[in-house]
Amino acid sequence: MKLRAIPVLSRRGLHRMRSAQIGLIMGFWLAGEALVRLAHLPVPGGIVGLALLLASMAAGWVSPFSARRGAQCLLADMLLFFVPAVPAVVEHGEFLGVLGLKILAVILVGTVAVMAATALTVDACHAWMLRRARTGEPPAAAKGC
Repeated sequence: MKLRAIPVLSRRGLHRMRSAQIGLIMGFWLAGEALVRLAHLPVPGGIVGLALLLASMAAGWVSPFSARRGAQCLLADMLLFFVPAVPAVVEHGEFLGVLGLKILAVILVGTVAVMAATALTVDACHAWMLRRARTGEPPAAAKGC
């Protein structure tokens, strides 16, 4: 077997094996955890690992096909990662009563308020950009701002 054939075979195997892809994703997660602990970063290691995986894909070192099936498998079983929250809700019965309704109302009102503020801001910025385009005023970047 030629030396050049080994990376090709391992790449093909990685594209086919879901467990190897999950291992690749976990490897990036562990690398992110190690980096966070060594550098004392105030960011979760999983986020840093995800950024490392994204950077590796952008650089062309890792193909998206090398993680696709593993990522789909993890996403399909995502509910299992949230199972520990269910006993907490069951243990605190007050969340199922009036207090729970109040919390739900706050969450819903807050979500609607954020979405409305975002929509109004985008609409105002779009109208402002259209007015500037009609008057022929150059963009702020073209003026040297």
